[in-house]
Amino acid sequence: MTATDLTARALLLDMDGTLVNSDAVVERCWRQWAAQHGLEADEVLGIVHGRQGYATMALLLPDRPMAENHADNARMLAQETADTDGIVPVPGAPAFLASLGGLPHALVTSADRGLSKARMSAAGLPMPPVRITAECVSASKPDPEGFLKGAAELGFSPSECIVFEDSQAGIEAGFAAGMRVVGVGPRAAAHAPTAHVDTLERVRVEPADGGDGGLVLRIAAAGALDR
Repeated sequence: MTATDLTARALLLDMDGTLVNSDAVVERCWRQWAAQHGLEADEVLGIVHGRQGYATMALLLPDRPMAENHADNARMLAQETADTDGIVPVPGAPAFLASLGGLPHALVTSADRGLSKARMSAAGLPMPPVRITAECVSASKPDPEGFLKGAAELGFSPSECIVFEDSQAGIEAGFAAGMRVVGVGPRAAAHAPTAHVDTLERVRVEPADGGDGGLVLRIAAAGALDR
């Protein structure tokens, strides 16, 4: 990867896999759910990231009534909210969020309010003042609704926003919203984001010159931080 500069007016940030590493919890909870329903755990884990739980269940159990998926999703959210063992920030996330102080940004997550608060707190990360959680949308990623609502809440057009995402569903949602996407971590690399970083340590955010309220993302070249 070569060094890249991207300009924007606002950033829209996914949580799990992008700011918070919650893979240990996700794997524990969804392996248990897969076993209960006679499904192959690896198949479940291959599609769960980025989506709300009921949407994952609908893909895996297409003949099951949606009401049962929503009921299962509520139980899963309670289980995941109570389980914070192993949750840590993605490398670079604390400094990245600190650099956004005073700059327009929002959290756009498939988690609900309780789960997002529990995981951000467990990772020791500050909660962005603007949050689009599961309760705010009628459709799960890869639907773009969450990102469009985040942009509207911040007062910017989609083309002025950059999304940070780790999952296929999230990257597709960002592009469907008409936004550029920075992919974070190994899951993102296969889904052709606008730019890709292995960790947030490779991203620096600065106010744009000119005092117009814009911002510049400076993405370091691979290996540049290791020299």
